[in-house]
This record gives sequence, structure tokens and C-alpha cells, in this order.
Amino acid sequence: MSSIFKALSDPTRRRVLQLLRQGPMSAGDLADRFDVSKPTMSAHFAVLKEADLVHAEKAGKSIIYHLKLSVLEEALLGFVHSFGAGAETPTPKEETAK
Repeated sequence: MSSIFKALSDPTRRRVLQLLRQGPMSAGDLADRFDVSKPTMSAHFAVLKEADLVHAEKAGKSIIYHLKLSVLEEALLGFVHSFGAGAETPTPKEETAK
């Protein structure tokens, strides 16, 4: 799970994921939306792939990225559940009655 949160810690990578929610995009199309170098974008893509948040496929000379939304959802739900969210929390009256 730490690789997912590492990937989500950067605003550029979060924006890439937001763009991919609209549908698959090529690396070039994604890179054109950011004011960073292509090697920097490649590093961002590598972090997203390492976290298994995106799937990359070759299409001729292009690489097309797809969002793996289920992986992101599972990670976020796991994170929320690790704090006991979803469990019954006592109301203030119940706490004072103890």
C-alpha cells in the first residue's frame, strides 16, 4: 500500500490519474498537459506503474496508459478500514455511560 500512497503524494501524478479517469491517453498526450520535461513525466509514469495504478500498452510507437481504478479503490478502502472506519462508533451518550 505504501507504493500507492507514494504515487498519490505527488500532485502531478494525481492529475495524471484524474485525466485517465476520462479514458486511456497516450504518454505524449498526457505529457503535453504538464510543464515538465519528458524524462520527468516518464519518472511519474514509472511510479504510477510500480504502484499498479496504471496499465501501459504499446500502440505502434506510442504508449497508451489506462487507469486501474479498482486498484485505487481497494487501496483507499483498505486505508479507511485500517482506521476502523465503518465500525460502529459510540455516540457521546454511550461514551459517558461507560
